[in-house]
Amino acid sequence: MPRRDPPAPPGPLSALAPPPWLVRTLKPQAAPIPWAAVARASVALALPLLIGLAAGQPAYGALASMGALSGVIGDTADAYRMRIFNIAVPQLFGALGVTIGSLVFGHGWIAVGVITLVALVSGMMSTIGAVASVSGLLLLLNSVVGAGLPMPGEWWLAPALMTGGGLLVLTLALLAWPFRSGIPERAAVAATYRSVAALLEAAGTQRYDEARAAVTTSLNQSYDLVLARRTRAHGRNPDLVHLIAQLNAITPVVEAAPAAHQCGVPMPPEFPAEVRRLADAVAAPRDAGVPAPVLPEPPDPSADAVDHALRHVAELLNDADPHGIVHIKDDPAAPSAPSDRLGRPAALRVRARRAARNVLLSSASWRYGLRLALCIGIAQSLVSLIDVPRSYWVALTVTFVMKPDFGSVFSRAMLRALGTAAGLVVAAAVLSEVPRGWWDVPVMLVLAALIPALTTRGYGFQTAAITPVILLLSDVLNHQGFGLVVPRLVDSLIGCAISMVAGYLLWPESWHTRIGDRLADAVADTASYVESAFGTAVDAAGRARMRRGLYRDLSVIRTEFQRALTEPPPMGARAAAWWPLVIAVERIVDATTAAAVRIRHGAGAPTLTEVGEVGRQLRELAEGLRGAETLEEVPTSFTGPQDSVLEPLRQEVVAARAIASPRG
Repeated sequence: MPRRDPPAPPGPLSALAPPPWLVRTLKPQAAPIPWAAVARASVALALPLLIGLAAGQPAYGALASMGALSGVIGDTADAYRMRIFNIAVPQLFGALGVTIGSLVFGHGWIAVGVITLVALVSGMMSTIGAVASVSGLLLLLNSVVGAGLPMPGEWWLAPALMTGGGLLVLTLALLAWPFRSGIPERAAVAATYRSVAALLEAAGTQRYDEARAAVTTSLNQSYDLVLARRTRAHGRNPDLVHLIAQLNAITPVVEAAPAAHQCGVPMPPEFPAEVRRLADAVAAPRDAGVPAPVLPEPPDPSADAVDHALRHVAELLNDADPHGIVHIKDDPAAPSAPSDRLGRPAALRVRARRAARNVLLSSASWRYGLRLALCIGIAQSLVSLIDVPRSYWVALTVTFVMKPDFGSVFSRAMLRALGTAAGLVVAAAVLSEVPRGWWDVPVMLVLAALIPALTTRGYGFQTAAITPVILLLSDVLNHQGFGLVVPRLVDSLIGCAISMVAGYLLWPESWHTRIGDRLADAVADTASYVESAFGTAVDAAGRARMRRGLYRDLSVIRTEFQRALTEPPPMGARAAAWWPLVIAVERIVDATTAAAVRIRHGAGAPTLTEVGEVGRQLRELAEGLRGAETLEEVPTSFTGPQDSVLEPLRQEVVAARAIASPRG
């Protein structure tokens, strides 16, 4: 394995530098601007205002724009079918929320109790998945708005207007569907191919770990995108079956990359170049043939595996029948048979029933629901006892901050306060200098465009973009002008304080979370993967599913640790101490895959005793990690021959267990 240079010693000014967790929290993310989403946001938020002004009902237009704002926030999917779920489903819960809020408006403590109960339900929903999380968010947000702001017209008018605004975003998002059907899916698969090309280039260099993480993320996104459509279209849509085949076909290339990295010899440049050429073919419509790859003689078994895989992908792209070739064979002698390396998703009703059962029986779901309900209950009680102008903003702030799937509560509270302050500077200029009326439309065109443009940079930037939009719409409804600015800042700071104290500091898990539990589960799963990779009890497709599932779990763990790194001590410091072990486990999986590739290309297979030793050591490591607050020493010893194909894997296991030692 390539060796890493030790980190440079700290400089003389290091003591004056901000702490690493604060730097990670405030650092903007690098991401391209989604120009299509920018255009949709501008039109969707400005058009209702224009129609409302033309009809002499600007308040109605403002309500529709509020609904469009929630649609813009949920407009994150690439595939058109997924946009229907991501935007339309949350709008239904948003309509229910504003209806509930309107019914309890002005009912004092009854409203407090009802909104607190809604917060419990919203929090538990957020643990199901992405669509359910946004649905729970809109359910609570609109309940808070309905309970704190008098709605114009009949009880049904506000829900109808807000839902209509959200559906306008959906309509705009689907306009290009007849002309671009399947393009997002092909683009995602092509992006996966390009990330694999970058992985081959990084083999044998220090960039490999980062490139491997990028491939895992890209594979997760592509499989999620394609399989989501395949749930209903499997067997009827040949293009989707072909995309699944293309994703499956790139798997042996991904498997060969660890073997190339293990050798420490860079892959010949023709191989990543060929992967990029195939990526261009994947992204293009299936109406042109793909020439056979022109590759040099493979210099080693890993390159030979890549050579076979790339020739298979080219054959697949030229195949007119998508059912003809569905996967590349893991064993050249194995018979060809259709195989899905991740499995077809269960029916929607089965997944819904399973999700409901998991939520009701999950302690984590109840714990988060109760935490959110406590914070919302405190916020609603506070504004009921103290006269706070525009009191619903306090609970709105709590709702946005207390979203575990959106990031650390601590960092979100900090970013929320900073983002609100920055957004209020823009809002103050707009409310003081721009007259209300027709000028609201061009101003909204500009402000709305900033929301998707800045959302990709981070939560603080998103907050800064949303704040002036909300204040402008609130002023259309309430006509308070510049007087909205200071109360908005005060209410946001109150909401952040409630979240920080009642949602973070008072909960023991904020300070003593056993962040090793999930990593221990991944180590135990790695032991099972090692045992299956060199045995016959699990077929090739089953092993591929195990590996993909393991990499997916490790990707989730990586994300959780990266969030924990933005926490202040002790959580951030503990996550930083455990982070090298996360990388070590990923390297163990890579070493296992590399050994399997070498065996398929002629290396001697290990004995069951050797495989059992590695599996036992990993399970002992998992037990040592499970429930631990700090890293603990786990002794290591192997008795297998030094020239075994498993020797690199054993070295990675020894390294992982050394990392787990506080004296290591």
